[in-house]
Amino acid sequence: MHSDTSGPSVAAGTKAAEGFAKKYGVTVDALKRVSTAKGEVYVASYTTKGAQLDDVLAQKVDAALKVLPISKVMRWGEGEAQFVRPVHGLVMMHGGRVVPGTVLGVPAGNTTSGHRFMGAASIRLANADEYEARLLKDGRVIADFAARKSEIDKQLLAEAKRQKASLGEYQDLLGEVTALVEFPAVYAGEFDASFLEVPQECLILTMRQNQKYFPLFSPDGKLLPKFLIVSNMRVDDPRPIVDGNERVVRPRLEDARFFFNQDQKTRLEARVPQLAKVVFHNKLGSQLERMQRIKLLAGEIARSLRVGVIQAERAAELSKVDLLTAMVGEFPELQGVMGRYYALHDSEPREVADAIEQHYRPRFAGDKLPEGPIASAVALADKLDSLAGLFSIKELPTGDKDPFGLRRAALGVIRIVVENQLPLSLWDLVNAAFEPFKGKAQMDLQMFFTERMRSYFLERGYSANEVEAVLSLNPVAIALIPKQLEAVRAFSALPEAASLAAANKRIANILRQAEAKGEAFGDADVSALKEPAEISLFEALQTASRSAKPLFESGDFAGYLKAFAALKSPVDSFFDVVMVMTDDKKLRENRLALLTAMRKAMNRFSDISKLAT
Repeated sequence: MHSDTSGPSVAAGTKAAEGFAKKYGVTVDALKRVSTAKGEVYVASYTTKGAQLDDVLAQKVDAALKVLPISKVMRWGEGEAQFVRPVHGLVMMHGGRVVPGTVLGVPAGNTTSGHRFMGAASIRLANADEYEARLLKDGRVIADFAARKSEIDKQLLAEAKRQKASLGEYQDLLGEVTALVEFPAVYAGEFDASFLEVPQECLILTMRQNQKYFPLFSPDGKLLPKFLIVSNMRVDDPRPIVDGNERVVRPRLEDARFFFNQDQKTRLEARVPQLAKVVFHNKLGSQLERMQRIKLLAGEIARSLRVGVIQAERAAELSKVDLLTAMVGEFPELQGVMGRYYALHDSEPREVADAIEQHYRPRFAGDKLPEGPIASAVALADKLDSLAGLFSIKELPTGDKDPFGLRRAALGVIRIVVENQLPLSLWDLVNAAFEPFKGKAQMDLQMFFTERMRSYFLERGYSANEVEAVLSLNPVAIALIPKQLEAVRAFSALPEAASLAAANKRIANILRQAEAKGEAFGDADVSALKEPAEISLFEALQTASRSAKPLFESGDFAGYLKAFAALKSPVDSFFDVVMVMTDDKKLRENRLALLTAMRKAMNRFSDISKLAT
């Protein structure tokens, strides 16, 4: 069997290509390079030997089961097999024939079983094609996951509508519940409205996480004292099921209320010293030491943004304290959220409370960003401290492993600065974050950020050449990159673009070779130019530069690049008739200086030569 498998990006380098080639038993030279929306990637082509179904099916099933994301397995009976639950039967069929084999200690057959209470205990299959239909008809089991999920979703939406409520964000729980039931039925339950005095995030989490219930919300997004149950039993009278679930949820909600009330008895600031007992990393100290670093960095960022330094430092000081509370101890997902509630209870300024909650943002791809400069300052400080600290002790992501979420943290920094349009230098931020650490890995982290920015802008729809044109100059004010990319794209659409990009590439090669030979040259001197073509290029460059300068200063990057489109004809004429590397030393240096001035002017924020194909 012949297969093609996509591998790492070409930009990932030689080591990544070597590892990929070795995995599939081919040489690096045999790898193909294929262009994709995310840039060039390596592709390996290989052939595997065919095999008889009876010889390999059991092995394939066993291998597939072993890679399932099961956190805890169990043994049963006297065997050594391990799985999430005891396995009592195995069906492997091809047409009407049983495919022999054993998986998890169970031999293959053609008999399965239905729903424990509502279906047939034994269902013998005549052929593989009738599996799904027989399970539904005789077993009261919806075998197909997607069909079962769709049925639950339909019932949830219908019941929510009957309750004049909405479900909020429920898709993750929907997928989880789909795996827990076979023949679903949705029923509505209620809880005492007095529990609504507890922050709704606590109640929502305890219902969803502990009980797998779907909370219901009013049109304005407030939690209602109602929830939906996805039961595995369809019955005429669901009241006993509903009553049982209402009894079960009450102590859970009581726990949430108890934790909330107890936590409020101690002010957040009084808990700060206890952070010294919580280890952040054995090489980077406690959470108290980390908080002190974040506080200093948040204040420095706030100062750069010309916003409230005191508020930013106060939010940073209290940002990790809710880790010590009972509620966050029970529900770690609520860190930050509970810090905000407790800060408001302690009469902290709203800006401080909001920053405590929002400094974890963005938690995942597409998540909301911190709102306002103070929250942004604390969020940046938090992420930069993790990145600088862990890079300084060489705790770096490798391959697909990133135990400390550093890729996510770096992308978060990029998104906050770029999407919130913050006038900050990324490299100044990196250097400031490294100040408390002895290890010097700023360059490694800067390269790491560049790779994350490359992926980020590719995912936003820019081409690999456009992104490379801007990032190759190591931009400092990264909030300007989207406008610069748009300018490069607009320039690329001009009829003169291809010729000027090729000329820039040629100029870059000439200057590189000249520098390698030790050539030295200063500014171009028009009085030393001889050929009409070089004089014409010099004058055209001067005119274009005068027009372009105010455009650049006003942030009109597209207009800046377009101003140099007028150079196409003089550049073409120059290279047609002028020999740059002439034997006349003074003339040669002057021509090199002219090309240097042109390249510097045209490539002020992007390397146009990267657009040449």
